[in-house]
Amino acid sequence: MKFKFVITNLSGGGAEKVLLILAETLVDRGHEVELIIFENLIEYEIYRGIKVTVLTEKLTRGWLGKRIMAFRLKKCIAQSNGADLIVSALPFSNEVACLANLKNHWCRIDNTLGAEIDNLSIRSPQKAKRRLKRYLKMYNKKPLIAISDGMINDLRNIGITSKIIKIYNPFNFKEMHSALEQEDSSIPTKPYVIHVGRFNHQKRHDILLDTWKLADTQHSLVLLTPFNKELQRMIDDRELTTSVIIAGFKKNPYPWISHADLLVLSSDHEGFGNVIVEALECKTPVVSTDCPSGPAEILSQLPQCLTPVGNVEKLASKISQCLKNPPSLDCIDLSVYDVNSTITLYESLAKDGGVHDSTS
Repeated sequence: MKFKFVITNLSGGGAEKVLLILAETLVDRGHEVELIIFENLIEYEIYRGIKVTVLTEKLTRGWLGKRIMAFRLKKCIAQSNGADLIVSALPFSNEVACLANLKNHWCRIDNTLGAEIDNLSIRSPQKAKRRLKRYLKMYNKKPLIAISDGMINDLRNIGITSKIIKIYNPFNFKEMHSALEQEDSSIPTKPYVIHVGRFNHQKRHDILLDTWKLADTQHSLVLLTPFNKELQRMIDDRELTTSVIIAGFKKNPYPWISHADLLVLSSDHEGFGNVIVEALECKTPVVSTDCPSGPAEILSQLPQCLTPVGNVEKLASKISQCLKNPPSLDCIDLSVYDVNSTITLYESLAKDGGVHDSTS
């Protein structure tokens, strides 16, 4: 069968990584796979057999830019005689793909839109209303793939009425274990706690750094994110320069996660929380905010590892507690997230046009 995945670029983000895992597995199962990206930005290695099509060197956003890109996308799809399944991911790509009015197209939702709008309304109520209106117009026209039960509830709560199915994010645990064996001499030798995620408001690095000032530990805090002047200023302003390290983006983060004594997630909201599954597979305990949506589902057997969103004192206390008495991870079953479990659901969509038992 023919699969096409549409996304803005292949920068070092979670949604981009998910599409690559799906593409690799589909190729291995004998399918034809094309990744269509809007701009020439590729930070991941591309697996053999995956065709990558770049629509432009430099992306133009805005009203006109979206429509130009939609025209190019529609033309690209037509020239290759369509596909059995087209999946777009992230809001900009989803909007462009919807404008292109593609056949067999599903939008993949990678973040909790309701939480995003709620947070935006605090800063700009009018902007939040416009974004909600745009999401309703866009996503009520297409069938959707949600990546957690919590996300389905979130979509329904903001007024999305279109067809939604749940397919968890896929994880290639076999490749992850192979990557774990690769040595990295830059990994700190002293004990550390790790945070993995881009520097943006959603990840709440401010909460994380405020927490770190209160945490009762001699560990360092390692941030796996590209260097950012504002982030460094936040660290310096809190007098945490000697205990917090910006280690940069890592194509292979697993040895870093594995060597950490704890992974912490401080987000206001997540689509799923991929890094929690990755940490647990690396046998690294996790402390996470109980944010929508994903952490509570993943850590359903370890609810003691969840803390309220935005509560610095409780997050600091939980970090200190878990470092002194790490929770047992034996109760966690991650098999439902294995790529071989999730890939069959995408094959079903391509084969039967979206008929699926998980329809919500």
